[in-house]
Amino acid sequence: MVNDLLKATERRLGECMRLLEEWVGMESPSFDADRVNRLGDAVSGEFSRLGGRVERLPETDRGDHLLIRFGEQGAERPVMLLGHLDTVWPAGEIQRRPFTVDGDVASGPGVFDMKAGVAMMWLALSALIDVRGGLPRPVTILLTSNEEVGSPNVRELVPRLAAGVRAVLVLEPPLPGGVLKTARNGMGRFLIRALGRSAHSGVNPDDGVNAVEETAHQILRLRGLADPDAGTTVTATMVQGGTRPNVVPAECFVQADCRVPSTAEAERVTHAIRALAPVLPGSRIEVEGEFRRPPLEPTPGNVRLFELARQVGAEMGREISGGRTGGASDGNLTSGAGIATLDGLGPVGLGAHQVDEHIRVSSLPWRTALVAGLIENLD
Repeated sequence: MVNDLLKATERRLGECMRLLEEWVGMESPSFDADRVNRLGDAVSGEFSRLGGRVERLPETDRGDHLLIRFGEQGAERPVMLLGHLDTVWPAGEIQRRPFTVDGDVASGPGVFDMKAGVAMMWLALSALIDVRGGLPRPVTILLTSNEEVGSPNVRELVPRLAAGVRAVLVLEPPLPGGVLKTARNGMGRFLIRALGRSAHSGVNPDDGVNAVEETAHQILRLRGLADPDAGTTVTATMVQGGTRPNVVPAECFVQADCRVPSTAEAERVTHAIRALAPVLPGSRIEVEGEFRRPPLEPTPGNVRLFELARQVGAEMGREISGGRTGGASDGNLTSGAGIATLDGLGPVGLGAHQVDEHIRVSSLPWRTALVAGLIENLD
């Protein structure tokens, strides 16, 4: 019965909130390895006290990833809880917006995305240990250190560490109202560089080949690759070119951010971008980049996992629904590897990456009981 787990999460809510306040106070910008590792030390200590075996996976220029194992991993396929330690906020933000609780609203930098999700992992395992006397099956927790900057070094690591697990539960923030993320767009980044020829812009401009002008043509072509009906976006996000105001620019680049709902769309967009050809005589085009995260699609395994979440939620009198988001997470990597994945299991809240970021404190017990119930009832 999930309701006894719910009572346990309600009893230990105060402890969870104390941990959350501590962890939000430990700022962890993606590019600050020392701060990320300080948070990692605190998180490791709490899970070690629950009986977890912590392994630190070092990065060369980022904080360490944490791999925490509970139970005998060879006896039965474990469940993986997936999340990240880093936030988008720079050091010093906590002084401007300290952790506060006003009625049912807890706010502070990183509270929603996703330090409350990490605290829920602790609360879910604590509740299972309290009520059941131990965990019903092995559990692996993977907390990455650089998810907010596209997980550049974990695209192979996450699927490898998740290989063989029964399912992956991602405690990232949900959609508004607590809607689970049953579909996420895949994410690609491409750099299109135009190469021309410099000349004096006042004396002999026609002797040059204007790379900025060529880039403008390519930006319009990129825009034409979007398919709003399908949910595909292709957005020119950064442009840089030219050296001086009186020189025809010989080089310019545009960076494109691409979001797609399906593998087929990822292949279409990739092929089209790599096939871009110059418009101006004498110019050249160079393209680099790829899709860094595959789409999280409603695979049979993902659908079964969502249906189980609906059943567990119904036992608590909660209606569980799912939806699509354009953002990507490390759950895209596990789903893309064919592992049943359910995302958006974090607390109800709003404002990820915004100054009004907050969670609903009252959602923590039942959302955590949902996670604990999934761990217990997976077949």
